[in-house]
Amino acid sequence: MPELPEVETVRGGLERWVVGRTIAQVEIMHARAVRRHAAGIAHFTAALSGRTVLAARRRGKFLWLPLDNGDALVAHLGMSGQLLCKPASAPVERHLRARMTFTDGGLELRYVDQRMFGGLSVSAGGAQLPPEIAHIAPDPLDPAFDPEAFVAAVRRRRTAIKRALLDQTLISGIGNIYADEALWRSQLHWSHPTETLSRATLLTLLEHIQQVLTEAIKEGGTSFDALYVNVNGESGYFAVSLNVYGREGLPCRRCATPITREAFANRSSFSCPTCQPRPR
Repeated sequence: MPELPEVETVRGGLERWVVGRTIAQVEIMHARAVRRHAAGIAHFTAALSGRTVLAARRRGKFLWLPLDNGDALVAHLGMSGQLLCKPASAPVERHLRARMTFTDGGLELRYVDQRMFGGLSVSAGGAQLPPEIAHIAPDPLDPAFDPEAFVAAVRRRRTAIKRALLDQTLISGIGNIYADEALWRSQLHWSHPTETLSRATLLTLLEHIQQVLTEAIKEGGTSFDALYVNVNGESGYFAVSLNVYGREGLPCRRCATPITREAFANRSSFSCPTCQPRPR
């Protein structure tokens, strides 16, 4: 699933190619693409037609485009969703689910999704912050993020630190890849109990989270296959900079011990057994 750096890369592309333009027509190729819009397809298309996009915003893994009437177009990319800006003459993608044309006749916005776990919706009055995603915590790069509140909340939990990092009500935008990378930088095993971690340790972990997310954004995110691309269809290049994720059996870049993979919540966790010893 795209994480914060991938979603931020897409947001930046939307800001460049879509903001300031007026939607002329909306076409839905698959009803499941707008299943989150309870009022249905006809209402969805009518709510967007003639509206001007004012900005491109993100909270965690959600994107939204504030509109000139105070509403917002909300998007979640799910496992394989893509928002692409393409010329009308470009070939139609196999998994094209929705597209929007604009009154200026320029690039159209296409929503492509192979696995259909993502989707689009219109949030009434949601331009500032869609109420549907208000429960999601600010991400660690958001000016509204409160490090001390995060540390206090984590220390009150009784769970593994990685589970806390993936809890979008505590801190948003972090998924499996960047959790593993930040924990490696902090030399913490993913199963370390949250209640035993000191304030200083958690603040250091938070610094490493911010560092790895910022570095990944500069590289356009992490692409392991063709499912994650930016709005121009280009892959991100942070995969070459990963220290542990996906590197099972390869030497740790810090101590040369082979990286190990462990099962974690129907996923995999990658770590260095020497640098990140399992807590006793």
